[in-house]
Amino acid sequence: MKSKLKKHPLLRTLIDLRGNPRAAVYTEPMWGISISLCLPYASVFMLSFGMNDIEVGIVTSIYMFSQMIFAFLSGAIVDKMGRRLSTAVFDFIAWSIPCLIWASSQGFWFFVVAALLNGTMKIPTVSWDCLLIEDAPKDKITRIYSLVIISSNMSALFAPISSIMVAKLTLVPAIRILYINAFIIMTAKILILYKLSTETAVGKIKREASRNMSWMEMLSGYKSAIKKIVKSKGTKFAIIISILVEIVGMIGMTFWQIIASRRIGVPDILLPIFPMAKSILAIVLFFTVIAHMKQSKMKLPLYGGFISSIISCLLLISITDTGVWGYVILSASLIFEALGMAVLHTLRESLVAIHVDPLERSGIMGLLQTTVMLVSVPFGYIAGVLSDISRALPFVLSIGLLLLGILATSVYYRVSSPTVKE
Repeated sequence: MKSKLKKHPLLRTLIDLRGNPRAAVYTEPMWGISISLCLPYASVFMLSFGMNDIEVGIVTSIYMFSQMIFAFLSGAIVDKMGRRLSTAVFDFIAWSIPCLIWASSQGFWFFVVAALLNGTMKIPTVSWDCLLIEDAPKDKITRIYSLVIISSNMSALFAPISSIMVAKLTLVPAIRILYINAFIIMTAKILILYKLSTETAVGKIKREASRNMSWMEMLSGYKSAIKKIVKSKGTKFAIIISILVEIVGMIGMTFWQIIASRRIGVPDILLPIFPMAKSILAIVLFFTVIAHMKQSKMKLPLYGGFISSIISCLLLISITDTGVWGYVILSASLIFEALGMAVLHTLRESLVAIHVDPLERSGIMGLLQTTVMLVSVPFGYIAGVLSDISRALPFVLSIGLLLLGILATSVYYRVSSPTVKE
């Protein structure tokens, strides 16, 4: 049994990791005992201060606008500062400081300020991704991203802590304490990753090349990255998939709590249980289904991911109460969501990593993130307005976006030459 486990492709990859990929993957579970404990209550926490669905949507749009600005600057900053230092500095600005603001929030404007700072996370999104991938074996990229997503899903093991605290302390005091906990653990994660990592080979080259360049000269370097994107069908397809998955993920993260709590009637103390179950399912699916996906054949998994996510949304909006059948259907919805989004998140990251020119990675990643956020910004507000009309409508919007994903996948693989990897 032990020998079989050691031969499992994901476990084998985990054991064989060295250097920066090892440091990045091994510290990722700390996310699960920090920010992830707060996420199941984030939107309901905002509503508890008298905010309405539209204001929640506005905060989400401000967060995405901030992400767009810093995504554009990220390539230049990451090349100038280096992958390792920029990850540490901007993770602290994007996560540690907002945690303190959320912990002391009194209303709308607190969440606005936190959202603006939280948006700087697009800089460490690029730098951490470079730290993870640039020195990693290219044929292991999909499995490495699978391990990263599994690590983030480890939060499932700690979700009952949130439920117990809310049950004993009520919502607002419990979430304030959890945000303080998140500040402590995220800051520790930042320091440990910095200590265990080194600057990547490409990062050293880029940092040396940009040493005497001005910020304007750095940003003008995006021209070559734009040319690479325009010439690459694979990169353009990766951007389209990233946009669709980002918006659907944002809608789910922001408005699932609201539809579950305010429309279906799930009690607040039970809210973390369902994401916990979804995370456990995702981990199981990674080791059984997703681990056997081939990096060279992505078409059918993409179709499967989109279809599974559509079924999840259809089941969710069909529930109107918390009777026995309501909970059964909600559980089924989470199963399909766990499968669909696990596949789509893994494949969107893999598509980008595979098609991006290694020497232009930071610039292309910055432009990709900027484009994703630019298109996504209005959807927080749009989903908020839709939710104010009917709590089911944001998920109808998600269904439409997922159908566009199926269409984009069909067009890409139909027009691409046979030499393009599926």
